[in-house]
Amino acid sequence: MSVLLDRSEDSLIAEQKKTDNLLYNILPVKVARDLKETGKTVPKRHKNVTILFTDFKDFTELVARIPAITLVNELNDIFGRFDEIVEEVGVEKIETIGDAYMAASGLEEEVKNHAINCITAAQKMLSYLEERNKKHEIKWQMRVGIHSGPIVAGVVGKKKFNYDLFGDTVNTASRIESLGEPDKINISETTYRLVKNNIACESRGKIQVKGKGELEMYFIKYS
Repeated sequence: MSVLLDRSEDSLIAEQKKTDNLLYNILPVKVARDLKETGKTVPKRHKNVTILFTDFKDFTELVARIPAITLVNELNDIFGRFDEIVEEVGVEKIETIGDAYMAASGLEEEVKNHAINCITAAQKMLSYLEERNKKHEIKWQMRVGIHSGPIVAGVVGKKKFNYDLFGDTVNTASRIESLGEPDKINISETTYRLVKNNIACESRGKIQVKGKGELEMYFIKYS
C-alpha cells in the first residue's frame, strides 16, 4: 500500500513540475510565483525598460500565396529560434501577434544594459534569418524597432490570462519598428543615448511619426 502511495505522490509531483514549467514559459518567473502563491498579481511600473518589436516585409502578400500550414510551420520555426535567442541574451519574450514579435529587457530587475540586450537579440535574429534564407525557398526580410522608457506590466484576463506591457513606450516602439527598413535595426533617440558609447549608430535625422510629431531615429551600424 505504501508503495502505491509513494508512486501516486511521485506522479503528482511530476505533474506539478510540468505545470510549473508551463507557467514559467508563459510568464516571467516572479509573476508566475505570485500567481501560484496568491492567485493574483499586482501591475508593476518599471522606469527603465527597452522594448523590441519585429515584423516581416510583405507579410500580407506572402500569406496570400502560400498554404496556411506552410506559413504556420515557417513562423513556428523562426519564432522558436527567436525564443532561444532572447533567452540567451537576457530578454523576455512578451507575445507574438501574426508576424509580429515583441520582447523586452529590464522587467525582472533593474538592468543597466537592457538596451544593449535588445540590440544584441535583434542582431542575432537578423543573422539567423540571413543564414536561414540561404537554405530555404521562402526568403524572410525583417524590420526591427527598439525604444526605451517607462512601462506598466501586468497580467490581464482570468481564464486565458496574458502578461502584457502598457504605456506610451510600447506605442512608440511599435512606431519605430514600422518606420524601419528590412534587415536593419531602427532605434529611438532615447535608446541611442543609452548605447552610443558602446554601439556604432547612424543618424536618420528627424522622421514624422503618426501621433508623435518628428522623432530622431538611428540605424545600428554593421561592422
